Amino acid sequence: MPRKGPPSRRPVVPDARYGDVIVSSVINKLMWDGKKTVAEGIMYGALELAASRSKVEPVSALHRAIEAVKPLVEVKSRRVGGATYQVPIEITSRRQMSLAVRWLVEHARKRSENTMEERLGSEIVDALNERGGAYKKRDETHRMAEANKAFAHYRW
Repeated sequence: MPRKGPPSRRPVVPDARYGDVIVSSVINKLMWDGKKTVAEGIMYGALELAASRSKVEPVSALHRAIEAVKPLVEVKSRRVGGATYQVPIEITSRRQMSLAVRWLVEHARKRSENTMEERLGSEIVDALNERGGAYKKRDETHRMAEANKAFAHYRW
């Protein structure tokens, strides 16, 4: 860590086809072994698939899916005395976005469709319809925070 404050954040470059930063961040999350062209092909195919299934523009489908999956609160472990409590805390918008993108890609990889395009497209459509793995993960996170609301005064 540098001595003069935190390191500066590099801006995310918008993607080539849609000129959108969120599409670019999903592509970066999808990418394996530096194969960005392959990840772009998967992402664009998935967006077209999601758009045709949900009758919405491709980029707005992704935006709405991410909005549906974004968590508002999460729990963090906090040690007080000899006990460890799960303390609910609010999440910054940057972390909300990164968690939503991570969960979408993660749960798309776990799906059973044949190609990654189909998996990601289906996960986006499911997130739009408030179901699917990523949406369930958000719901589970919110329920956990709600259950541990009594420990909110341990927030730091």
